[in-house]
Amino acid sequence: MAGYSVCRYITGNDRKVPLSFSPSREKKGSKTGGTKNSTLFLHGKDKPGESFNEPMKPEPITDPNDARITPYRELKDRRLAQEQGLFVVEGRQLVRRLLTSEIEAHSILMTKACFASGPWDVPEGIPVYQASKEIISSMVGFQFHRGVLGLGHRPAPVSLEKAWGDIERIHRLLICPEINDVENLGSILRTAAGLGFGNVLLGPSCCDPWSRRAIRTSMGAVFQLEISRSERLEDDLERLRDTYGFEFHATVIDGSATALVSMVPPKKVGLLMGSEAHGLSDQWLAVADQLVTIPMDLGADSLNVAVAAGIFMHHYRGG
Repeated sequence: MAGYSVCRYITGNDRKVPLSFSPSREKKGSKTGGTKNSTLFLHGKDKPGESFNEPMKPEPITDPNDARITPYRELKDRRLAQEQGLFVVEGRQLVRRLLTSEIEAHSILMTKACFASGPWDVPEGIPVYQASKEIISSMVGFQFHRGVLGLGHRPAPVSLEKAWGDIERIHRLLICPEINDVENLGSILRTAAGLGFGNVLLGPSCCDPWSRRAIRTSMGAVFQLEISRSERLEDDLERLRDTYGFEFHATVIDGSATALVSMVPPKKVGLLMGSEAHGLSDQWLAVADQLVTIPMDLGADSLNVAVAAGIFMHHYRGG
């Protein structure tokens, strides 16, 4: 079984003071390996009155063919993933959330104006490149108007136990065997973070939570959640039931299923969400201990999967 995990983020500070390097600040160990022991504070001072080292400036880029920014030239999600094991984020908020998460950043590319807007907390050893908007727009392959891009390392596949640690502590799982649309998945992950479903299990055919659009739609929730992809999802669900006591509830469009309002959430539950077009296949319905539905009114037959997921998760969180 292959999987990967994503951990929690903390929002950075907003103090606007000169750029310095502070070896005293420590960052928690990265899920992709290594410990980030010191931080570059771009326009950010550690403590009032603390002395500064020489200011550290971003590396200027004047040629779009500069070898240092090769990964930024072809920001196709699939190519980044398959050839370099990277993902891309865009915009100040998402880049900051990447930098303050336990996901290992690869590098940052920004305009002069974006750099000047600081502050930027950048872990030691992460290159920061600065180029004009024209140079960046000419090379990234999509409309660039957010001022900054960041590349991160995709977490390596690991077992559920390694990804999630003590599974006994987990009481709610969100399970997505085959969501097809990355923006739907991003919305679902954002809602999962807000409603306390901190552990998410994806099937082998589910779309990529590390795609640029999924990360953008999730507003960085991928950095906050613990996500694993299972290549043998049926086996993993059986193990979660037999070893850890999970009960699985399948969300369906079926008038004979239990209405959501009548369902009492069990102590440990895995909530299965189906694909946009076809819902849950017979394969996943056979795994379920309960079938649960949201009754429809006014001739509607279903809800968007991201909307439905939010309603189900709100109920199963207990309020």
